[in-house]
Amino acid sequence: MTALFAGTMMTITDQQEWLEADGRGGFASGTATGVRTRRYHALLLTATTPPTGRMVLVSGLDVWVEGEWGCAALSSQRYAPDVVAPDGLSHLEAFTHEPWPTWTYRIAQGIRLRHDLFVDRQSGATVMRWQVEGPTAPLTLRVRPFMAGRDYHGMQHENASCRFSAESRGAAYIFRPYDGVPAIAIAGNAEYRQSPDWYRQFLYSAEVERGLDAVEDLATPGEFVFTLQEGSTAALLLGTSSDAFDALLTHGALDAAEQCRARESQRRGQMRDPLERAADAYLAQRGTGRTILAGYPWFTDWGRDAFIALRGLCLETGRFDDARRILIEWAGAVSEGMLPNRFPDGGDAPEFNSVDASLWYVVAVEAFMTAAKGTRRLSLDDRQCLTEAVLAIVAGYAGGTRFGIRMDSDGLLAAGVRGQQLTWMDARVGDREITPRIGKPVEIQALWLNALVAASRHDVRWNDPLTRGRQAFVDRFWDAGRGYLADVVDVDHVPGAIDVSFRPNQIFAIGGLPLALITGAPARTIVDAVESRLLTPLGLRSLTPDDPHYVGRYQGGPVDRDGVYHQGTVWPWLIGPFVEAWLRVRRNSAAAKREARGRFVQPLLEHLTTAGLGHVSEIADGDAPFTPRGCPFQAWSVAELLRARALTETNRPVRSTSRETVSLDRSPLPAAGAGNAGCI
Repeated sequence: MTALFAGTMMTITDQQEWLEADGRGGFASGTATGVRTRRYHALLLTATTPPTGRMVLVSGLDVWVEGEWGCAALSSQRYAPDVVAPDGLSHLEAFTHEPWPTWTYRIAQGIRLRHDLFVDRQSGATVMRWQVEGPTAPLTLRVRPFMAGRDYHGMQHENASCRFSAESRGAAYIFRPYDGVPAIAIAGNAEYRQSPDWYRQFLYSAEVERGLDAVEDLATPGEFVFTLQEGSTAALLLGTSSDAFDALLTHGALDAAEQCRARESQRRGQMRDPLERAADAYLAQRGTGRTILAGYPWFTDWGRDAFIALRGLCLETGRFDDARRILIEWAGAVSEGMLPNRFPDGGDAPEFNSVDASLWYVVAVEAFMTAAKGTRRLSLDDRQCLTEAVLAIVAGYAGGTRFGIRMDSDGLLAAGVRGQQLTWMDARVGDREITPRIGKPVEIQALWLNALVAASRHDVRWNDPLTRGRQAFVDRFWDAGRGYLADVVDVDHVPGAIDVSFRPNQIFAIGGLPLALITGAPARTIVDAVESRLLTPLGLRSLTPDDPHYVGRYQGGPVDRDGVYHQGTVWPWLIGPFVEAWLRVRRNSAAAKREARGRFVQPLLEHLTTAGLGHVSEIADGDAPFTPRGCPFQAWSVAELLRARALTETNRPVRSTSRETVSLDRSPLPAAGAGNAGCI
């Protein structure tokens, strides 16, 4: 449908999704049209063990308004086989997601009703308001909540175990649909009328596209009935039953809604712009510390994603205390030189199946130390804690650790065993590894040599492997005849075996990391090749289209999608390393920054209104029109757009890396760490 979207007449679709995060791992989400398309779309989705243990408690609402002119729906649902009812979409006139989701409905001549929704960070409550615009006789607003009470990956179906009864407690009604599920608290300046029922066969179109079960039944206990007239407000708050929620309602639901609105408006107003507000959604509580959530709606905190995203989400937005707390929180998790890549939802043992998560941690620590230099943001104890973590990672990797990870005699890092996917290209279908990359992957060497630079600042024993590794990298990966870098050398740990697939991982030898391994004409040749063969408006393809394994569409069931995850699929997060490399080979000139802003950054800024509103998608198709896919809200995608945007600011100072690069002319290398800015 066409309506006013964020101040501009354009089509509003259910591919446009909004997100309201609670800072604990829970969230509310939905579409611009209001039609739920995912099992994850919900108004109250809470993390029972922040940031994990997520459960859908309230999925959505049916909303009707009645007056002397008749009755109008303000909501629409999709039911199987593919029927949309009631006709709330026919009354939708405008939508915006800033500063939070707000819909405007035209319900009769001269009468409009404005509905907004946000999550209050302090209480975790979802706050909804409806306000009449235009003169009218009193209206009746009826709101019927749909409850689930399930794991957020699951689906609910009609059953005899669900309880519909409500307990009145102060201004709230408490619902306990199932044992073991948090009690649901709902409060409003309304009359509650119990009328329990099951609404059956909601159809989630995005789940159909993903080849998953897509039909659900939802329970509804009754209706909240409001009386509205010009200038009045209906308020409904959803939360989990707790002392905090009760305290919020001391002076009633309407007062609570206004208090929440005022403090959320102030909190969001302190952020510079919508992209920085998007970054805020990924920072969350873990125990008494802080962490970064990899993406919404289905990812929690992953080590690799967190450390890649930290520079953009925290340092580019000035959240230095969050950065410090996150890095300190993870420092204690180093085991045999490795950091966990994932903490499972069920509380099982951490998973260490990543060679790059620990190395990205070192990069994040280095960036934080540089940003914090000369400030009081870091105590001596914290500095020592981070330093020890970095040295433990480097020593553990060099000496040999899990999954065949070890420093070879050439100073480079070997990694990988059959049955494990250790790099970020970790696609696997059953026992079949789609992109195994066992041996010495190119971006792992770039990360490893950056880690050796960090370690060499504290211990001279790392100078020699750093020098050997830097030279070996050039000798082993660069081939002037090909004009680009190999993706993996010593494939399957066979000396001399090379995978020359043209992939974006080579860009990390030039951009994305403090230490550039390739400079001069070869660097320009590589960057130009990546631009011509991999660049799309939404980021870099994971494989060149002329490769026989290339697949240009990411679609189908789980097996189909996993099989093409890194076989041409576009990854927006790679725009940060690419822009940095593109600027470095052009000496970071003001003209280059202006060109990069228009050609590479602007298309992603325009993407902020097409899928996850205000956010950047996880992936996109490799073929035009580059349809966004995967998670619509992805941490490292937002983070690297923030970095790319900052890198293309013409008044941004650039720290020289000329003494941290390797030339291909075989001239003597500088001493390890010479002239490096920053410290640990």
